[in-house]
Formats: sequence, structure tokens, C-alpha cells
Amino acid sequence: MRLLLLALLFTTPALAQGELRGHGGPVRALAITPDGQAAITGSFDSSAIVWALRAGTARAILRAHYGAVNAVGVTPQGFATAGEDGRLAIWNSADLTRPLTIEKIHTAPIAALSLSPDGTSIATASWDSSLAVTPLNGGTTRRYEGHQGNVNGVGFIPDGATLVSAGYDATLRIWPAIGAPRIIKLDAPLNALSIAADGRMAAGGADGTLFLLDAQANNLRRIEAAESPLIALAFSPDSTRVAAASPRGSVTLFDTASGKQLFTLNGPGLPVWSLAFSPDGKVLFTGGNDRLVRRWSTLNGDHLGPIVIEKPAEMLISDGSRGAEVFKACAVCHTLTPDAQNRAGPTLYGVIGRRIGTASGYVYSTGFAAHDIVWTKETIAKLFELGPSIYTPGTKMPEQRVGSAEDRAALVDFIEKAGRPH
Repeated sequence: MRLLLLALLFTTPALAQGELRGHGGPVRALAITPDGQAAITGSFDSSAIVWALRAGTARAILRAHYGAVNAVGVTPQGFATAGEDGRLAIWNSADLTRPLTIEKIHTAPIAALSLSPDGTSIATASWDSSLAVTPLNGGTTRRYEGHQGNVNGVGFIPDGATLVSAGYDATLRIWPAIGAPRIIKLDAPLNALSIAADGRMAAGGADGTLFLLDAQANNLRRIEAAESPLIALAFSPDSTRVAAASPRGSVTLFDTASGKQLFTLNGPGLPVWSLAFSPDGKVLFTGGNDRLVRRWSTLNGDHLGPIVIEKPAEMLISDGSRGAEVFKACAVCHTLTPDAQNRAGPTLYGVIGRRIGTASGYVYSTGFAAHDIVWTKETIAKLFELGPSIYTPGTKMPEQRVGSAEDRAALVDFIEKAGRPH
């Protein structure tokens, strides 16, 4: 019987084995299309990628956000992305070169989004302490306020009229179409939320507790799921299992009826930021800090395909010099190759002599690109002496300074040498 089940699993076209690779930063968000043929991921690298799952290849890289793409979703006509810039972008599958619409919804990063059951609107949760429901037809956005702090999760229960939110204020809030929300005070700040197809709810606590509730938000069960915060949750399509992930890299599946632990995925020990089941429930997809999307059998917890541990890019870029050592911090966001790859920042290949904000294929923040700067060894050194927020106001570049003049000189020498066009 076991061999028969495995044979059925591996002959399912949508469940092809192997990692999905293409992001230049942690995979923060993940969603699968209802037919199981495609997926969309969002990353710290400021992009989203639409994947053809059967081939295991990227169909399109979506660039519209100034900062990390923290949330993604599937709409009837395409996809939705939301991010650190507080903006919600709607994409049509017929043309993924640019968003159909993009709108500033929140004044702080959007942490999560959810499509309504009827497919007509999208709910967003933000660190500005609010929720918003935005109609896809261009109607008026409806706002919900009351959380005291970051709102990290949002979802619709199956009736489509009731919204659920999870906040770092340790409350789960049930928002009816009319009237005040019902507030459920829990024992820990909440990082994640998932709503099952049958209406059951799961919330992930900062202390590693998994909170399970029934469709009426009653019968609370507390499960000690991990020794570190839970940062991603996903119910199986049949609502019988829930997967919970933590920064330590563990992903555990639980039976939702009994709360019993079924098994833990044996991964490479890197933080897992996002989870999604295939529509038939046979495969669990995980997005991690190693920039990969991995596939796992939900029959036994086995990894589908060989486990490949990606060596961090900063370890691959070195000529033994002091400048190469200093550049390790830069390599998280930047490459020195002409193909640019897909990172949070633009390629530094040929950066010496290049005007600010002009690297091909990269979406710059408006404030950054407006500066009148040509990158030279001197201007790059000044950037790291003063810090990006002072030298280039309006940048989305993380604040980073190099305090030693000797280290700055070594860094720019290395960038000039390693990124020099051949």
C-alpha cells in the first residue's frame, strides 16, 4: 500500500520534484493556484515570482514594490502582491510585465493579505495597526481599526462576510459585517494566522504556541508547537491538518481534530517564512531563508528530491582581500555580475561611472533615483561613511555604515575590481 501511495504521488504532474530557485532573499510569502499548475512567491528581494510548477521554472518576475514583498495571493484573473511599502498591486495573468493597478493602502508595511471567498476583494493586514478590504473592481476601500500594534495576519471565514485578524497585541479579532469586533485575548503576541476551508482558525504565537479554534472561534486548544516563534501557518485543503513553521527551520504538521503532532519535516535548519499546500493536499511547499521553495510529501514528511543546502552568496565572493570580507554584508542584496540575478538591490557590475538609479531592470524608489550622483569610488565611500538615509534620503536601502576609513577604501577597491566590465 505504501508503494502504491508513493507511486500515485510521484506520477501527479503538478507535484514535480525539486526546489524552485530564483529569489535573491528569503521567500516571505507563497500561494498556489487552485489548479495546482502555478505558484507565486514574494521575497525580501523586492520581487515576486510566478512559477510553472510542473516544469519547476519561473514564468515571470514581478517588480513593483519598494521593499520586501511580504504577502501574495491568487485572484480570479491573476495575482496580488503587497509589501513593505504599504502598497497593494493587482496583476493580470495575460500581462505580468506591469501591475494592472497598484495603490498605497497602508502607511506601514503590509504583513498579510487574503482573497475573499467570492474573489471580489482583498483584505490586508498592516503594521500601521489596521486592516483594509479593497474591492478588485476599484470600489472604496473599507478600513478596520482597533489593534494595538502590528497586525500580522488576516483572513475571511467561509461566509465571506466575516473577517479575522491576528495582532502582536496578543488578540484575535472577529470582525462581522456590521458592529464591533469580538476580541479573543490569547497568551502570546501573534505572528501568523490561517483559516481552514471549514472555518477553523489557527494562530501562531511568538512563544511557539499554536492556537486552534473551531469555526465559531470557540473551543480554544493550545499546542506547544515549537521552542521559537511561529511565523507561518497553513491548513491542508481538507482542513484535517495544519502546518506550523518557525525561524529555527522546523515545520511540523498537526492533526486539527486531536492536536496530535503527525511529523516534523527534516530540512536544512534554516528559517521557514512561508507555507502552502498543493490543492490535493499531497505536497507541502515551504519558502525559506535560503531563498528556495522546497516540496515535501505530506504522506510521510519526506523531501521531494535531494536536499540541496545553498551556500550563502557572500561566501562565494572572495579574493581573500579585506575588501571582499567587508563586501559580505553587501552581497546579501547585491551581485557583482552582469546578469544582475534577483536581489533586494541592483547589480554593482559596472557601477563605477554609473549615474544613480539607472541600473537596467531594477525598480528604484523615486526619492533615491532623483539624486544627482554619479557613482565613483569617492561617492560610494561617502555613502558608507554617512549612511544611506543621510547621503541618499528616500532610499529603501537598509541603514548601514562602514566606520573605518581603511575598510571603506578596501570595500570600494574590491567593488571596482570585482565589478569591472570585462
